Amino acid sequence: MTSDTLVSAAPGSSVPVQRRSALRSAAWAWLGLAPFVVYLFVFLALPTVLALGSGFFDSDGEFTFENVAALTDPVILRTFWNSTWLSALTAVLGAVIGALVCYAMLTLRDENPVRVTVDAASGVFAQFGGVMLAFMWIATLGLNGMVTLFLKDVLGIDIFAGGPWIYELPGLILPYVFFQIPLMVITFMPALAALRPQWAEANLVLGGTSTSFWLRVGFPVLAPAFFASLLLLFANAFSSYATAAALASQGSQIVPLQIRTALTSETVLGRENLAGALALGMIIVIAIVMSAYSFVQRRAARWQS
Repeated sequence: MTSDTLVSAAPGSSVPVQRRSALRSAAWAWLGLAPFVVYLFVFLALPTVLALGSGFFDSDGEFTFENVAALTDPVILRTFWNSTWLSALTAVLGAVIGALVCYAMLTLRDENPVRVTVDAASGVFAQFGGVMLAFMWIATLGLNGMVTLFLKDVLGIDIFAGGPWIYELPGLILPYVFFQIPLMVITFMPALAALRPQWAEANLVLGGTSTSFWLRVGFPVLAPAFFASLLLLFANAFSSYATAAALASQGSQIVPLQIRTALTSETVLGRENLAGALALGMIIVIAIVMSAYSFVQRRAARWQS
């Protein structure tokens, strides 16, 4: 070893100067990450632990499994089922429509005005939720919404003849799809854009067609990225609260609203800690979905790299 690679920092020390410098750089890097770690602990980890822990105690602070056992109640199971099918339906609709939007933009250059507009709109609408989104749908398709009155007064079509479905569970489908589609565009477009032109050229040289390329190359290669995005959309819908709370102000048809009821109900007292058990159920479902997402994403990254 030369003196350039191994230099004693002090008499009797054999630690390389370069290694000590690297250790100091790593220490400063971790110090820069400290604010983010503190933020995660205070606003994510600690509330999660407190919420889960509360599910194992009653209102008097005594340890109990009563709250967790309540997860098998038919009403709670129906609530989880409602959240599951709503999330699955909106995830599938958002994934399919979003993938078609990505395919339509595939031939456009990055600086194309249409491509730029769609990318910017997707970034905005993917985060457009809560009270703002609920108000938009009420003003558009509510009982006295603009589209509702137009259909009724001009075309004679009453979309609420069967009842005010927009304020019930089916009324959450369209608002959820509204922010699922742009989220799919954001997550799936990089995978679609990463398809190599050489693969299409090789397919043509070998006598293949556009159909054979997508069936034998495109779809198999994109399948992991598509299903990873689908799982992400499911988790996004399953954990959504604000839009449902603003639209469905009455009842607790999905798990987030059931948690709200457990915390704020004035008729069912002494069951506040049931919210912790419901949160535990939600975390288990999300953990399973995100574990599957991580696995599929690793498979998709093999060819993307």
